[in-house]
Amino acid sequence: MKKSLLILFMLLSTSKIFAQSFSLKSVLSYPFPSQLVAAPTGTKIAWAANEQGKRNIYTAAAPDYKAVKITSYNEDDGQELTSLSISPDGTWIVFVRGGDHGGRDGGPVNAASSAIASKIQVLAISFTGGKIITIGEGDNPLISPNSKQVLFSKAGQVLIAPIDGLMPAKNLFYAKGINGGYKWSPDGEKVAFVSNRTDHAFIGIYTNDETPVQWLSPSFAKDNMPVWSPDGKEIAFIRTPGSGSETDSILSRKHQAWAICTVNVSTGQGKQIWKAPETIRASYPSIDGGANLQWARDKIVFTSYEDGWPHLYSINPDGSGRLLLTPGNYGVENIKLGSDKKTLVFAANTGKDGDDLERRHVYKVSVNQANMQPLSSGKGIEAYPVISGDNLTFFCLSATAERPLLPAVIAGGKVIKLIGESLIPTDFPIKEMVVPKHVRFKAADGNTVYGQLFSPKKMIKNQPAIVYVHGGPQRQMFLGWNPMDYYSIDYALNQYLVNLGFTVLAVNYRLGTGYGFDFHKPMGAGAQGASEYQDIKAAGEWLAAQPGINKDQIGIYGGSYGGYLTALALGKDSKLFAAGVDIHGVNNRFSSQATEGKEPAPDATLAAKIALSSSPVSYINTWTSPTLIIHADDDRNVAFNQSVDLARRFEDKHFEFEFLVIPDDTHHWMKFSNGLKVSEATAKFLKRKLMDKK
Repeated sequence: MKKSLLILFMLLSTSKIFAQSFSLKSVLSYPFPSQLVAAPTGTKIAWAANEQGKRNIYTAAAPDYKAVKITSYNEDDGQELTSLSISPDGTWIVFVRGGDHGGRDGGPVNAASSAIASKIQVLAISFTGGKIITIGEGDNPLISPNSKQVLFSKAGQVLIAPIDGLMPAKNLFYAKGINGGYKWSPDGEKVAFVSNRTDHAFIGIYTNDETPVQWLSPSFAKDNMPVWSPDGKEIAFIRTPGSGSETDSILSRKHQAWAICTVNVSTGQGKQIWKAPETIRASYPSIDGGANLQWARDKIVFTSYEDGWPHLYSINPDGSGRLLLTPGNYGVENIKLGSDKKTLVFAANTGKDGDDLERRHVYKVSVNQANMQPLSSGKGIEAYPVISGDNLTFFCLSATAERPLLPAVIAGGKVIKLIGESLIPTDFPIKEMVVPKHVRFKAADGNTVYGQLFSPKKMIKNQPAIVYVHGGPQRQMFLGWNPMDYYSIDYALNQYLVNLGFTVLAVNYRLGTGYGFDFHKPMGAGAQGASEYQDIKAAGEWLAAQPGINKDQIGIYGGSYGGYLTALALGKDSKLFAAGVDIHGVNNRFSSQATEGKEPAPDATLAAKIALSSSPVSYINTWTSPTLIIHADDDRNVAFNQSVDLARRFEDKHFEFEFLVIPDDTHHWMKFSNGLKVSEATAKFLKRKLMDKK
């Protein structure tokens, strides 16, 4: 009798500890901001906010910076808002509604399964609100310097229309290939653009209908990213080799060449002013914005990874006087040039606190000297900075470990003044959020693995635990709310899982950003050996060795590349990972490298063998842990057939698994209700398999 009462008491005590104090919907109810932009003149800003699937545009202006909603989209219909910009005179906001701009195919999205076909439209609205004007079907709008016209693209061609919508859009010019990357000249009289022709690309200039397109220094290369000099007399651009050459090794590492060229617009005379060193690190930077080419006042600015970290450099227009603007062991991203062409503002993972390696703070630097200055600091996350048109005020998106992202103005003394704080719902459980702790441990090969440990406020013996694996893989999870919407959702889910009673370890594994080139670009990763999986296994083993953790109740989940590594974990190490959720992961890494008309690569057979061994489907026979597969069938990043194939293999093996299929949505859960459904299914599955298990 006493033993029965003791067991009952323990069960009641455990249920109180694991009692859920907030719902998943409430922790996902935040108004996620994106597309923060500043007016080219004055002190006005605008941004898009996703409030439980209802996406709208907000504005704010000095001196009070009160958030004002100027659109009225009231449905969770999956139509995203992108390409926000404010006209130079500050009177118009132009934006795009529709599409999936985080996918390889940014075409129309019908996540709501509407019987009416969706569109991608370029729209305009007064900064103060009012009627929304349809400029035309298309994408990537660019407002003219005189604020009267808008360029945009459709089906590989460039169109032009008046910003007030009084005349229909028309083709600006015709050119073969896929045309984009257009830039108005400073005086608004000409347009530079990129004509991508598959194995090569040209930079062209359109002047008027009577003047033929001027091709600038055409070659067999791929030219991209044109930027005008402030006086409009020259253009700088990036040149990379054209497609072709002999078949090379698949498994060996090769330098990806690139150079900066300039051309005189009047004479058409061009020259190469700088070429990247021929080292692996100095390859074309696969980072946010690529080379981030800018023509500042008397300087050309770009980013390079050549010293092992992504940094800003400036050179004179003749290629001389090269200067590293941001030295140190950290990376720069979200780079913006002020309208005065003298100051750069950016986010970087550095600061006085050693844990700033897993945060972002805002900095500024002059284009002609390495005088980098912090604009923000502390234990928060500050990203996507912009400079006001008067070049005196700085804005960013700001978050903490507890508070989700909000727009903010950076006042003197690094003070963050939030904008639109009242938009956070009153039932958002900010007081229930836990502060993750930065941890490090070693993989089997000695690689340092980084992570954030989320621990319940009330710990118990034999705590169940979960390894969270981010996607990308070129991402970094932070010690706070992530400024990318996909990972903001996952951060909320991790907080919810902790509130249920799990310990959660978010892993920053090799291939991710934030820790330098060698961590970002390791040998033998992905389909060439999956060396990064060692970091995931190490995370599970590290958790299992922690005091109070039940080593038999460790689960794992992740999406996209995180889904791939989750599947590898479940297939290779079911004894370590007791259950897992594979969310739109790549399960088969094999793909033919053969090219028609070319000899096969000398190591093609070996590469195919390694790709097979790097694929989760190769471990079906040792895959015993309970598994939930989740996928949306309009995924433009990971083919839906990756999950179809895995499901068929499970069925052939008579292995029971669970699944959730989302019709018509994409990789990014364009509908809030779908993202909520996925998060709820993930949490319920892990709780049932790890926490409620008899």
